[in-house]
Amino acid sequence: MRRRLAQEHWIIQKPAIVGSGGIVSTQHYLASEVGVEMLRSGGNAVDAAIAAGLTIGVVEPWSSGIGGGGYMTVHLADTQTTKVVEFGMRAPFDSTPDDYPLDPDQGITGAGSFNWPAVKGHVNVSGPLSIAVPGYIRGAALAVEEFGTKPWEEVIEPACQLAEEGLPIDWYASMHITNFARGLTRFDGSKSVYLPGGFPPLGAGEGFVNHLPLTQLASTYRTIQREGPNAYYEGSLAQSIVADLNEIGSRITLRDMKEYQPFIREPITSNYRGATVQTPSNMTAGPSMQQALGILEPHEFANGRPNASDVIAYVEALRQTYKYRLEHLGEGKTQTGDTHTSHLSVADEYGNMVALTQTVMSPFGSQVVLPNSGLTMNNGMMWFDPLPDRPNSLVGGRHPLCNMCPTLLFRDDGTRFAVGACGGRKIFPSVLQLTSFVLDFGMNINDAVHQPRVDVSGNENVWTMAHFSDDILDALRAKYETTKVRSNGLGGNQFAIPQIVAARPDGRFEGGCYVPSPHAAAVAVRA
Repeated sequence: MRRRLAQEHWIIQKPAIVGSGGIVSTQHYLASEVGVEMLRSGGNAVDAAIAAGLTIGVVEPWSSGIGGGGYMTVHLADTQTTKVVEFGMRAPFDSTPDDYPLDPDQGITGAGSFNWPAVKGHVNVSGPLSIAVPGYIRGAALAVEEFGTKPWEEVIEPACQLAEEGLPIDWYASMHITNFARGLTRFDGSKSVYLPGGFPPLGAGEGFVNHLPLTQLASTYRTIQREGPNAYYEGSLAQSIVADLNEIGSRITLRDMKEYQPFIREPITSNYRGATVQTPSNMTAGPSMQQALGILEPHEFANGRPNASDVIAYVEALRQTYKYRLEHLGEGKTQTGDTHTSHLSVADEYGNMVALTQTVMSPFGSQVVLPNSGLTMNNGMMWFDPLPDRPNSLVGGRHPLCNMCPTLLFRDDGTRFAVGACGGRKIFPSVLQLTSFVLDFGMNINDAVHQPRVDVSGNENVWTMAHFSDDILDALRAKYETTKVRSNGLGGNQFAIPQIVAARPDGRFEGGCYVPSPHAAAVAVRA
């Protein structure tokens, strides 16, 4: 007799938060609370976003941190303008393609979800040669200086305090560390922080939280607070960072650190269904987002919720856009303007809005923790196409094409949205569909975050969430042989992890976050 294993099928809901005075939505409730406290103390959306972002680097180090980089799209109410702060990672000047020889025996398996040809030893995916020059601290400091209202010392203070308290360890944090323990064991600094005694830390259980000491990282945060952001790139802290990197074989030099510069640029702005859509340009997924919206523009959407025809329209727009993206975009080509990530969205009572996406790339980035500074370093070199002479091929000093897509939307009824996601190539498909939900269907935040989505991100597969209706699933299977159905799980690995907030014309705010996550939270200044 053949036995079938019983399975539990849960339908998880996380209602959107509605309140007044401003709102913050992030991947960790502690970061959301830090952002809201910054708003309550008189800071604006930029102050709140950077304070929350610095906190994420402490409480969720597997997703992002000050060893990585990011992009921020910010709307400024006083001037009614939008700017993009770019602080993505950059290849070291001394990087060379010779460091990343292809492995013909492994085919297209080399770089996680990027479908690049494999590199021998996967040195572009983890370890010292996978580390790109980090831009986070200089980018965050530039945003605070140009657009914030609080001093740097005050913005970084909550993250300093949390770093001194230690990494909160509950069952969810323990799961993340356990899942990647094998890679973390390769490096002494990583083992000493994340695998005390050689084993992943255990949460206290029953709703309680243990704390894992972050002694070196806490000291680094305090140094950056006391000596200023430039200490990260010049001076004794920079020398310590580079010394640790060079000890294990990284190509990053003091020149790389000193000469790294973030940029403030104009967004790409378009009109879609009477709404204004603003995204980053340059090396992000912003140009692809705008291209996909242009493809969707002629489609006549259903009323209420997407039907099968609408979902197929998403699939076709994504397939067409990704084909162009992977063949043509990169710093080696002229463009409009110049996956384990974290996104946060903020709106304040003054009319400012921020969509901030930050990353160390893969879970725990390069899986290298620097022993003297406690920094978990990115693996941004994985972003480069290892094949030579292509738009996104590696050149020393070049910025790689990335997938971040922090987006602002201004609907014609006066509602304003900040939206973005984490999840590598799955980011812009997620942001595209959320944009369509609120612009094509007029959904509120609660309905948008609970609406099922598809993912098409550069390969033949069409991934679809399991809670689509049967008629939509049947239509997708009939049209695409590669349709694969999967639940929207805790990790968000199939469909990205979005965060979205809205500022209504009546002065109320609404925020939604990644529904299955026990950590993600939207918090309003006043309920």
